[in-house]
Amino acid sequence: MVFSTTLFILYFLPVFLLVYNLTNKKWKNLVILIASILFYSWGAPKFVFVIVGSTIIDFYLVQQIYKSAKTKLRKLLLGISVVMNLGLLAYFKYANFFVENLNSILTSFGVTELAWTAVVLPIGISFYTFQTLTYSIDVYRKVHAPLNKVTDYLMYIMSFPQMIAGPIVRFSSIADQITNRREVIDDKLIGFYRFCIGLAKKVLIANVMAEQADLIFDSELSEVSMTGAWIGMLAYTFQIYFDFSGYSDMAIGLGRMMGFRFPENFNSPYISKNISEFWRRWHITLGAFMRDYLYIPLGGNRVKSKGRLFFNLWIVFLLSGLWHGAAWNFVIWGAYHGLFLILDRLFLIRVLNKLGAVLSTLITFFIVMIGWVIFRLEDLTSIKIYLSRLFTFDFNSDTDTITTFWFISVFAIFFSFFTAFKRGKRIENFVLAQESLKISSHFAFALVSVLLLMLSLISITSSGFNPFIYFRF
Repeated sequence: MVFSTTLFILYFLPVFLLVYNLTNKKWKNLVILIASILFYSWGAPKFVFVIVGSTIIDFYLVQQIYKSAKTKLRKLLLGISVVMNLGLLAYFKYANFFVENLNSILTSFGVTELAWTAVVLPIGISFYTFQTLTYSIDVYRKVHAPLNKVTDYLMYIMSFPQMIAGPIVRFSSIADQITNRREVIDDKLIGFYRFCIGLAKKVLIANVMAEQADLIFDSELSEVSMTGAWIGMLAYTFQIYFDFSGYSDMAIGLGRMMGFRFPENFNSPYISKNISEFWRRWHITLGAFMRDYLYIPLGGNRVKSKGRLFFNLWIVFLLSGLWHGAAWNFVIWGAYHGLFLILDRLFLIRVLNKLGAVLSTLITFFIVMIGWVIFRLEDLTSIKIYLSRLFTFDFNSDTDTITTFWFISVFAIFFSFFTAFKRGKRIENFVLAQESLKISSHFAFALVSVLLLMLSLISITSSGFNPFIYFRF
């Protein structure tokens, strides 16, 4: 089950909210847990037992980490927890990739391929794994005490708002809210507004961009004109942003309706003036995870050698790319961004700063778009062909475009870049950063939210095209 369906919006969510708000505070976490198991089981009934079983084992392992006074035992238990969780990720997400590449090598040497039954990828396994890691590592580091009830831990890990598409919610940032959170009507209403904004981003913008991107990326690439190649690249650039940002908004809104404060995951990334800034604005929770749980333990900025510093950066981004999917294009995409982060530290930021805000933003946006082409196309040959089509200077205008593409593109561009201006930033802060609202503001927000909800539902019911981009993550 995903958020942008009538099943979720018209049936699952209303029933859940009704039961949740009528339930005594003591049992509310259990209601979330049961709903989350049902939510996940709808699309992956076989895997829910694996997720629940491994989570329960992990809970008791971490309990022992916290109770033990012996350093060696604590390290051993942490190692078991980390290996178990990364092992699940490695098996479900990367086993096929490993066997396919191994068989390619064996075939090239004339050796018989290994027999292998393809492993099905559970939705949300990457987000699940990173949250379990933050729990065990934060408890090991004594950042926060572990939870006392296994059902509370299951709820934290499996909570349906953020399990399948993030944001990655660190245990230490939400631990106190799990056991003692304050729920007020303002939060429930503001959460609803945020959910509707996210739904509109996903359905009204991302889906239109996705339809246009698929039309071009799934065609015979060698025959795509330069105009078509640029349209496809722009369409996918806005698709992935509004899809991912929209899901994050929906998750944050759902969480707030239950009294949780999930971290922000995006901050207008396309207005960045360099790639380093882009990664402070794009998928913020992943960047923070990689920084605190991988980059800093590798030495971070403390290393004396620039070579080691650059190596650490590249390792982090190679793994970030691989985290997104088990294919070489994701590895190349990670290496591509790692290269520009290194160039930023060497000289690129200084050069871009001298060019001014507008030009540096456009250059950075172009670099990001080229990266999205690599991200979108699995076949390395296809990547090469597509990138070459961008610069053929073949301006034929025979590329098919869906009816609403250009109209929606105006909104996509506007909402991607309007926070580059002070007034735009103030508007965004007013819409997204409110702790409470006046009655008149609630009325205006409610009116707009209901309108967005109705338009989104009309779009969902009138079109069978509603892609779920996170099935690989």
